[in-house]
Amino acid sequence: MGGGPALRPSMLVADRAGHVVRARSADGGWNSANIRLTDSMLSELAEPEVLLLRDRMRSWRFYDQFRTDRDAPARQSRIGTRIPVLDHDGADLPAALQTIREVGAASALDDAVADAFPGSRVEIVDSAGRFGLRFYQYGLLRPLDAAELSDGTLRYLLWVAALLTPRPPELLVLNEPETSLHPDLLPPLAHLVTTAATRSQVVVVTHSSVLVGALEKASVLTLVKEAGTTTLDGQGLLDQPSWHWPER
Repeated sequence: MGGGPALRPSMLVADRAGHVVRARSADGGWNSANIRLTDSMLSELAEPEVLLLRDRMRSWRFYDQFRTDRDAPARQSRIGTRIPVLDHDGADLPAALQTIREVGAASALDDAVADAFPGSRVEIVDSAGRFGLRFYQYGLLRPLDAAELSDGTLRYLLWVAALLTPRPPELLVLNEPETSLHPDLLPPLAHLVTTAATRSQVVVVTHSSVLVGALEKASVLTLVKEAGTTTLDGQGLLDQPSWHWPER
């Protein structure tokens, strides 16, 4: 492990060769240790630089595919508690939305919903300590609960909870967030991503040109697969990064 655009001895924090791991100590020297091949040096070493890197990596957040089927966790009511970080399966969606509202971001939450569904709003109801979701959609005579929402509406609300988190991570990765979303919802989603990018480094993996086009000032890297090899579009041999993995 090292820092900077190129691997140099002065930038090396730790390295490993089989069982043997060495890590830079607080005084600039090196400490060595033997660990099992199945163990990670991030979990086994206690050197300050390694611990700092481990803590930073633990704060990274990855959201892949939220379930929106009939039995999806996000469609169920849950015990109400403050949730600053939406769980990976979206089970605590009502609590996450209520937390966003209570920490002072109620207007951002309302704007995100109205941006996607004009005239609509979300309300969290407390029933004997369990939180449920009510979605007031313009033109409907009664609110819908989470079990009645379309897949796209539920998924968009999940992205609202994830991107308006009161505890933004250093790195936030979204994998194909356009899945199940109507094309009209992609510009509002892009607005949410753009807002989140002011607080975190956001990486979006997408196949949607509409979403890419709606992301303002985004740095776009296009992957091209030819003959079983994936490369960056427009990148030649002289454009490749100068990082080189050490030989084992």
